[in-house]
Amino acid sequence: MMAQESRGHWLRAARTYLAVIGVGNLLWEAVQFPLYTIWYEGTRGHILLALIHGTVGDLFISAAALMASIVIFGDQRWPAHAFWRVGIPTILLGLGYTVYSEWINVEVRHTWAYAELMPRLPPLGTGLSPVLEWIVVPVLALIVTRRDAGG
Repeated sequence: MMAQESRGHWLRAARTYLAVIGVGNLLWEAVQFPLYTIWYEGTRGHILLALIHGTVGDLFISAAALMASIVIFGDQRWPAHAFWRVGIPTILLGLGYTVYSEWINVEVRHTWAYAELMPRLPPLGTGLSPVLEWIVVPVLALIVTRRDAGG
């Protein structure tokens, strides 16, 4: 009976996860702006557009990472079953994409640039703040999701 009751809760859990991700990434993006040159060189309109673009992009990345992890590592009983078996790959997929995206956009395409305040991680020179964002915010979102799901 318990397994039957836990089926279908993955959609509610995914919604909870993405809601927390959305708020968390919006706040993180806003706070980390001084670590990017746009804070000093951009207009208010450019900064607002970057905030919206970054947050919506983070939501899409998070949704794709979560859904891929549920499909590959989860089952219809998630989040009651195999919670961290789905959660850990979700974090790793988002983090991996972020490292790639930061590298390609900062070092190769020059789409955006780090300010001197941004601590950088070797070997690619990825900013510490976006790396921490993709660890802290998803972990927090997963904890809230698990608590909301009764786990």
